[in-house]
Amino acid sequence: MSTIIHLNTRHTSYIMSVLPTGHLQNLYYGRRIRPLKDAAVLTQPNAVPYGSMVAYQKEYPTIGLDDQCLEYSALGKGDYREPAIELTAANGCMVADFKYVCHKTYKGRRGIPKLPSALGTEQNCETTEVILRDEAIGMDLTLFYCVYPEYDVITRFVCAKNNSGQKITLRRLMSAQLDLFDSNYSFVTFDGTWASERTMHSRRLCEGIFVNDSKLGVSSARHNPFVMLTADGCTEETGRCYGMNLVYSGNHSEICEVTFNHKTRLLTGINPSSFAWLLAPGEEFYTPEAVFTYSEEGLNGLSHNLHGFVNNHIVRGEWQNRERPIVINNWEATSFSFTQGKLLSIAKEAADMGIELFVLDDGWFGRRNDDTSSLGDWHVNEKKLPSGLKGLAEKMNALGLDFGLWVEPEMVNEDSDLYRAHPDWAIKAPNRTPSEGRNQFILDLTRKEICDYLTETLSKVFSSANITYIKWDMNRNFSDIYSPTLPPERQGEFFHRYVLGLYGVLETLTQRFPKILFESCASGGNRFDLGMLCYMPQTWASDNTDAQCRIAIQEGTSYGYPISTMGAHVSASPCFATLRNTPIETRFNVAAFGCFGYELDLSKLFEFDKKAIKEQVAYYKAHRRVIQFGRFYRLRGGFNPDKRIWLCVSPDKREAVAALFQETAAVGRGNELLRLTGLDDHLDYTVTGRRQYVNLKTLGDLVNNVLPVEIRGDGVIHTVLSSHYMLAMCDEVFEAGGDLLNGYGIKLKHQFSGTGYNDNVKIFGDYSSRMYELKARE
Repeated sequence: MSTIIHLNTRHTSYIMSVLPTGHLQNLYYGRRIRPLKDAAVLTQPNAVPYGSMVAYQKEYPTIGLDDQCLEYSALGKGDYREPAIELTAANGCMVADFKYVCHKTYKGRRGIPKLPSALGTEQNCETTEVILRDEAIGMDLTLFYCVYPEYDVITRFVCAKNNSGQKITLRRLMSAQLDLFDSNYSFVTFDGTWASERTMHSRRLCEGIFVNDSKLGVSSARHNPFVMLTADGCTEETGRCYGMNLVYSGNHSEICEVTFNHKTRLLTGINPSSFAWLLAPGEEFYTPEAVFTYSEEGLNGLSHNLHGFVNNHIVRGEWQNRERPIVINNWEATSFSFTQGKLLSIAKEAADMGIELFVLDDGWFGRRNDDTSSLGDWHVNEKKLPSGLKGLAEKMNALGLDFGLWVEPEMVNEDSDLYRAHPDWAIKAPNRTPSEGRNQFILDLTRKEICDYLTETLSKVFSSANITYIKWDMNRNFSDIYSPTLPPERQGEFFHRYVLGLYGVLETLTQRFPKILFESCASGGNRFDLGMLCYMPQTWASDNTDAQCRIAIQEGTSYGYPISTMGAHVSASPCFATLRNTPIETRFNVAAFGCFGYELDLSKLFEFDKKAIKEQVAYYKAHRRVIQFGRFYRLRGGFNPDKRIWLCVSPDKREAVAALFQETAAVGRGNELLRLTGLDDHLDYTVTGRRQYVNLKTLGDLVNNVLPVEIRGDGVIHTVLSSHYMLAMCDEVFEAGGDLLNGYGIKLKHQFSGTGYNDNVKIFGDYSSRMYELKARE
């Protein structure tokens, strides 16, 4: 027990030691404790063997590796749990056994070759490197632990070096392993599909193996790489919990195993499925970086750790901690069918409303009139855009709007000049008819010539006009995996080499165009991960812009990712994805908790919506900083836990923005508490409901109760009235101390419940919401 490695953040400790067998073990990960002089109290007793245990060696007959909390496990020496490493030596042997050699600690950190990693300097980060060795094979593993004290985050990655003089095949090399002594946890994952991403699911752990992974070639909407372990009794505001994420954009796997003796093992890294990496003598292989955090302040506390870490150590460059512009995107307004005149008509309305950035989506290039052609042909369609990109950007700039562009560079249509010139550039398996997704193939980014072509072609596009924003899309999953440039023994490297190729392209482009704001997109949220956020400061959260669906999607995303990374837009109603009608004020209140914009035809709106949008834009600009970069909390309604409250609080706690969301109205349940948290107990606040408007259409025939003449609830006169008259939601202004708001809350005005209406009754029906501004009183 002479070797103890004790890592500390502000509130947590991570402690390791070396077993008598030479294996590195985990002693503790939890709230911060003082340095140990002797780790005996944290050391597992190994007085007698258990059951059918395989003793590691005769000298220690009571130690079996299957019952130890190890830091990095292998197969073949008695640990039968899911391993962190699997390999095949040159002689075909699959047994591996890595023991502690030495460790060192230093200020700052190093990057990871060819992979994105968290930022860190000598002032805000400290690294411990631990070397493990398998003498029989001739391989070293270096385990890296990068400690970020301010955010209670420890990141981990591994370097495997082949010192054997012969080839070794890595069949699994995980980024990190966490063995816990108990199993009183739930395994929380964020799952979904297209248009329904990152829905939170919690499973109470029991003996067995739980796998959260992606085999799609991307991090995927099915199972995001961010997972949590929550202790029994953990809530949003209290309790113990662990969070783990991966700085990686390809196939990943998070494996959680509970053993017969109720120990828990959690692994994360590149998915072992379809993975095999041939490591030549002297070569090294680095894993992606894993991000760990621990909180005793519930899930909100865990999210605060990760939000601060992502904003300050994952997002980088010009857009780190910089407010995002308000966008108008033409896709849902026009799809592929647009003219330059139509785009400018939308842009003029946008400029009048105070919107800041026009984004031209799909359809501007080649002969792209639908999704069957022209991907890969990145030259302007001059029939649609006679002024070209440069001329269109100048016209947008003259209106006071910045200009952005959509691209999907990783793809190619069979009906394209690029495919006709280079059919072998598309990913295809030999002797098989390739499968298509969205009428397109994926370019083989394992090949340098293709990556170089994309880099140069896109550089020409990005420099051809005053472009300040790029939406980078990727609209299909992988199939027919094979690359003709890889020998048979290296085909298992394909998926990882693709990701490395993509990262190489992104690294070059973001360095060449540092001022461009890049937004990642992959059929919505199919590649929402920390790897992409290292290059693109925000990600389109979902193609589903229905506000009610977006509440679940954005809230699920918020557990591991900050508000500043989520693209969220107001779209038309009814929504194309659900046919649900939602008030425009609720659509704004949801989308405002993200990188905000609009995606509808502004030139076709009634005056009611135009006036509402103009006020929404002004309100967002006034509160953008606190929403995008304030401390975000997820809460529930005081009287009705089915209602959700989102809250962003400024760092000095003098300003906050909250929103209350209701799914369905219930008669007789019109009372509501606005209970908040995170405010300063010693300050007094003025709480003001945002000035919002109710469309008269909401009232139907009830509008006749206040009119001198009777009209049809769905008639022409009613439509004309509703399109112009702005019926304001009742005023709500309160003054209360932070201690009251934090501990109990304030009683909001009564909701309409069918028994009468006056100036003190709030019209709050299905899918209604209201935003509240909090200002500290001087």
